[in-house]
Amino acid sequence: MFQLNNIRHTYSADLTIAFPDWQASQGEHWLLAGASGSGKTTLLHILAGLRRPSAGSVTVAGSNLYELGGSRADQFRGQHIGLVLQKPHLLPTLNVEENLRLAQYMAGLPQDGRRIAEVLETLGMAAKHRAMPQQLSQGQAQRVSIARAVLNRPQLLLADEPTASLDDENAFGVLQLIEGQAQICNATLVIATHDARVKNRMPKQYKLDGTKRPLASV
Repeated sequence: MFQLNNIRHTYSADLTIAFPDWQASQGEHWLLAGASGSGKTTLLHILAGLRRPSAGSVTVAGSNLYELGGSRADQFRGQHIGLVLQKPHLLPTLNVEENLRLAQYMAGLPQDGRRIAEVLETLGMAAKHRAMPQQLSQGQAQRVSIARAVLNRPQLLLADEPTASLDDENAFGVLQLIEGQAQICNATLVIATHDARVKNRMPKQYKLDGTKRPLASV
């Protein structure tokens, strides 16, 4: 489903991370683990097509991600990759439904109100489809972020520290939502976190150590 080969990322003249090769099949669930500052978010952004590596290749759903250019890369990401960030990053001038319609538009897909309603219903947010982002609680905004990530039925679903600021009960709920939506889409799931509560839930792990010497573990 995705494959990373010979990935290097240079932060400065004296700091380069060499990431081990990594391959995942469709529908697998992976933990991208490591302490803060170990390169998790960098690697997740490389895998999402948001940050070009200094060297190496990234293949997602059969396409070399960084050989796609301009609007093709944006549309490919919108159609095949869902991303749940630490903050929802919803456009404040658009309501919930409009934020989701924008995700369809940016992916070059038809506007599909039924699909939006279906995803919001699954996540318990149907009643909030007309709400503005500032009217949502933190948990509700996070659910909308998950809805946006899975709206276009991605083949790859990425989540960056989704439980970092949550208590045990809410962390468990968010993990259930993300894992459940990944199963519905049969998406390959990668959760980047150093949260020990997530570790035992993930059958496969790719680890980065705190000294920025990446190590791989399956």
